Amino acid sequence: MSSVIRIGLISDTHGLLRAEAKAFLRGCAHIVHGGDIGDASILEELAGIAPVTAVRGNNDRGAWADALADTELVHIGGEYLYVLHDIAELDIDPLAAGVGVVVTGHSHVPRVEQRDGVLYVNPGSAGPRRFRLPVTIGELYVDGGRLSARTVALLNPDSA
Repeated sequence: MSSVIRIGLISDTHGLLRAEAKAFLRGCAHIVHGGDIGDASILEELAGIAPVTAVRGNNDRGAWADALADTELVHIGGEYLYVLHDIAELDIDPLAAGVGVVVTGHSHVPRVEQRDGVLYVNPGSAGPRRFRLPVTIGELYVDGGRLSARTVALLNPDSA
C-alpha cells in the first residue's frame, strides 16, 4: 500500500514569504521553489518547514544565489521532478528523460497542465503582487505513480 506524498510548490517570492504561504506549506514532505527567491532567508525559513529544492531565478543575485543551480532534478516518491525558473529555457525532453513533473515559475501566472504524459506546474507568484495577477502557491500529490497538482490563491484578490 502506497502512501500519498504532498509536495509544496512555491515560486517568485521576491524576498517576501507570507504567513499564508508558510501555513499552507506546513505538513509537506518536501518544498520546491521555482526561483526568484529574493533572499537566502526565504530558503532558511522554508527549510524549517520541510526539505527544500530550489533553483536560481533571473532576479536571484549574490553569493547565496550563486550556490543555486539553474535546474534541479529531484526524485520523490518514485517520481522525477525537473525544476527550472523559466519554461522557455527547458533544456530536456521530460518524457524521454523519465520526468513526470516539470515545475517552473517566472511568469507569475499559475498553471497546471498535462502534456504528452508530463505534468507541468507553475505555482504562480507567492510574493509581492504584480499587476492584477493573483498571489498563489501550489501543491503536488504523488500517490504510487499517480500525480496530481493544484494551485491555490493565498489572498483575496483585492488584498495587497
